Amino acid sequence: MTAPVEAPPAPPVPEPTPLPGRLAGLAHLAHNLAWSWNRDARMIFKEIDESLWQRLRHNPIRLLQLVDPARLVQLADDAVFCARYDRAMQWLASERSDEHTWYARTFPELRGQPVAYFCAEFGVHNSVPIYSGGLGVLAGDHLKTASDLGIPLVAVGILYRQGYFDQHIRVDGWQEDSNDAIDFNAVPIVPLPGKDGEKHLVTVNTFGRDINIRVWKMQVGRVPVYLLDSDLPENHPDDRPLLSKLYSGGPAMRLRQEWLLGVGGVRALRALGIAPAAWHANEGHAAFMMVERVRELCQQGVSFADAVKRVRNRSVFTTHTPVPAGHDHFGVNEVRQCAQGYWNEMGIDAETFLRIGYMPESGTGVYHMTAASVRLSRRVNAVSRRHGIVTRVMSRSLWNGREAENIPVGHVTNGVHLATWMANPIMKLLDDHLGPAWGHSNDPALWEQVLTLDDEALWFTHSRLKHTLMRLVREEARNAFARRQIEATQLVGAGTLLDPKTLTIGFARRFATYKRADLIFRDVERLRKLVTNVQRPVQIVFAGKAHPADNPGKQVLQNVYHFTRDPRFEGRVAFVEDYGMHLAHLLVQGVDLWMNLPRVPLEASGTSGMKAALNGVPQISTIDGWWEEGYEGNNGWAITPEEDDEAGISTSNRLYELLEQEVVPRYYDVDKNELPRRWLATMKHSIRVAGQQFTARRMVEQYARAYYAPSILGDSLPDDPPIA
Repeated sequence: MTAPVEAPPAPPVPEPTPLPGRLAGLAHLAHNLAWSWNRDARMIFKEIDESLWQRLRHNPIRLLQLVDPARLVQLADDAVFCARYDRAMQWLASERSDEHTWYARTFPELRGQPVAYFCAEFGVHNSVPIYSGGLGVLAGDHLKTASDLGIPLVAVGILYRQGYFDQHIRVDGWQEDSNDAIDFNAVPIVPLPGKDGEKHLVTVNTFGRDINIRVWKMQVGRVPVYLLDSDLPENHPDDRPLLSKLYSGGPAMRLRQEWLLGVGGVRALRALGIAPAAWHANEGHAAFMMVERVRELCQQGVSFADAVKRVRNRSVFTTHTPVPAGHDHFGVNEVRQCAQGYWNEMGIDAETFLRIGYMPESGTGVYHMTAASVRLSRRVNAVSRRHGIVTRVMSRSLWNGREAENIPVGHVTNGVHLATWMANPIMKLLDDHLGPAWGHSNDPALWEQVLTLDDEALWFTHSRLKHTLMRLVREEARNAFARRQIEATQLVGAGTLLDPKTLTIGFARRFATYKRADLIFRDVERLRKLVTNVQRPVQIVFAGKAHPADNPGKQVLQNVYHFTRDPRFEGRVAFVEDYGMHLAHLLVQGVDLWMNLPRVPLEASGTSGMKAALNGVPQISTIDGWWEEGYEGNNGWAITPEEDDEAGISTSNRLYELLEQEVVPRYYDVDKNELPRRWLATMKHSIRVAGQQFTARRMVEQYARAYYAPSILGDSLPDDPPIA
């Protein structure tokens, strides 16, 4: 395996530019990530210095550090700018209050009773790189929507000082992983005071040593996010980097991280005086949060059995993957060493403690984090209807083999945050067509009106977004070449020859083997004819990262990368490096067609397709995850059969057929006004279906009604799996 490449140290960050009194609130605005989904706030920072804003990838803190002071003085006298600034500041002030919100109106009796939301990663904005992909971005959308709705959520995660990793592709197509530490002068994260003048707030013992935990705070609208950090001089040198890098170091490191997240996170909330009324574990990484709460109750004199019941009654668990390898599990001997003596504080023996994580299929030698989460949560859900079916089958052994349809695991299909993922020009179109309040409505009838959008306006808007994407791809390639990060032979594969007038397919996600990024290259000659057709050409833009330890995934990426340099494709296949939220926005807004080819039934949800659809970008996909619920025949294309052979032969054949016979002809079928009317109809149906069914507002309202409120109120549910 290639060793990680250490990035050079970052240059020193200058002090922030002094702000004119009229614009003094800009600093406060920049330090609450609510700015990232408010259009006035985003436009304010863009207008300060658009070139600098783009170069900094929309980081307002860095913008205020580097902008020319004279520009701010000029803007302080600009009436139009100041009016927009005032609107943004008024909106931010309203975000501090929980009055008059959806949650306050719907559950007035639950005000002041917070819900704790634990997750191993949070993708709120690309300027805070403590996420790796779909799970973190989904968690970020959950927080933003909870803020919009006024749900009293408090989030707990980890402050990864070195983030996930930065991606560089070598000439031979192999992914290299570089480390780039977070610059704390450029992120909206502040340390909280510890106890007795110390930096640390809580202490957690693991593997026989006490580890002091510092807590940092990041504000996401109304939602505070508390991030844990072990990089303190009083900790053992081996323990300081434990929480520094996301999903690194193999099982031994992951076990320590998850122990500190769960146990340390609960203790941090207690130390801050926060008493959650319900607790949500977003994926099994957070299972130890429930275990720690059982220990707390046992320390208060509650019996172990009663403590388990009380923790279950207040706990929600969301599982995100149907892939067995995606569920964290550890050797029981490692867990025993990690928790040395912890069970004594619960009044039980080690064997009983370890049975919390017993998964029958895995045997007694494995501690399974999903099994532990299911046992300690009364409300369990998958993230799509199909994923719920698969999860119930996978969980049968936890309920002594009962029939899958009788297992109490529900589903809340994922959704995405409108104001984050819809392009500003698309939202402006909807403002004009649906009225200014459309983004706060779940009314299906309202979204039906999208079908009457003006064709010319929609096509013009999409074409602008497509040009923006192509310009960014070219600029990224030019900058990488200037910095000597890529060679001349890699320029074509970086997308410099892409044409804004050509049908453009986007594929961007984690390069796991089951997602089959290279499936479209199964028949090279057939694809070549599609791509290089003189009258109706096609081009494909790829992006995504393989996990640093996933060599098979890296091999898939390398295979795709080789085709970007194949002259037979005439520069119409591109790979854009270092996929993150910034690039994701441009891709889901700027391509013409979104492609998703997972092997059924291994895709739990697939939110990237939802994001594309909200921007009028149809999807072509196997029937898996959200597409089973979202495909209606007029909003994209479905690849059948659903249950495909592992080699994917039938899937690739059907993909080619759809592209040749339906997709390409529809895109290039234009009228006398050069408008592809049939394609535009498909775009409108994409927006309609995504808006009606796949928004984060619908998702989080469902969590509030069916999971949070019942947990707080103590509503009863069916029996639980035994700890045995």
